[in-house]
Amino acid sequence: METLVDTYKSNTPFMGEEHENNAINKAQFMVLPVPYEVTTSYKKGTMFGPKAFLDASSQLELYDEELNAETWKLGIHTLPMFKPDPTPEASLKRLSGQVRELIPFAKPIITVGGEHTLTGAIAPVFAERYKDLSVLHIDAHADLRDEYEGTPLSHACALNPVMKMGAKLVQVGIRSVGPEERKYVGQKNVQTHYAHATRDMGKLIPQVLDGLSKNVYITIDLDGFDPSVFPGVGTPQPGGIGWYEGLDLFKAVINSGRRIVGIDLMELCPLQDNPISEFNAAKLAYRLMGYLGRAEGKL
Repeated sequence: METLVDTYKSNTPFMGEEHENNAINKAQFMVLPVPYEVTTSYKKGTMFGPKAFLDASSQLELYDEELNAETWKLGIHTLPMFKPDPTPEASLKRLSGQVRELIPFAKPIITVGGEHTLTGAIAPVFAERYKDLSVLHIDAHADLRDEYEGTPLSHACALNPVMKMGAKLVQVGIRSVGPEERKYVGQKNVQTHYAHATRDMGKLIPQVLDGLSKNVYITIDLDGFDPSVFPGVGTPQPGGIGWYEGLDLFKAVINSGRRIVGIDLMELCPLQDNPISEFNAAKLAYRLMGYLGRAEGKL
């Protein structure tokens, strides 16, 4: 049985390929795996998500059939597995510091969690750097609470810190909102698109683009997708985004001329004897890298 020690020792590179362009000074992308889990509410196991993600990536085809390209040749630098500190406060503070050190490399950082609390430590660092930052938030849940179960350092509060910094939030796929966070939904800098009311992605995309600024951070809680795409999440909800609907949205945002400064994929919770979620998460990350490379004329 896998242990946390095994997870922290993992050094599997994303896509399982070694390439001279993977060096941090040459790579076009960075992958930061963060096996952090403290406040998950229902199914536990997001701490094992990053390793499962990296392991599954080695089983992907290097050739992307949609883009007719091999994105990995652009260089993907996989950073060492983040090892949390004894307390949430120390862990999240150190994670913020690491992201702050990585931003000057001026290449997209793809963070893989771990529970969604991590976004509350990452997105504000980008908001410090880019004063006009907007956040595209894919999720089943609004994650806007001030605190949850006695702490603001919770997955249910993941977008609260960056929202309070004034960054514009555009939320897509939302279908679960707590009464105490309704006060933020649709107010000031929060644009929330409920899943039941926005089932036509073609009509929704222009509204999403209208809400985004020049610099965009994308946070993806995998439960924003339908459980048929990602069954391995901590708190699944019915009626989520389909695979191709999600890709259409991401492609439109990336091709709109906006700068994608960072991306995270959170709440991957591997299921025993069912690797579909980690495999699909790795495929999603690889496809997003491909879209970015193509949009920048590098692919």
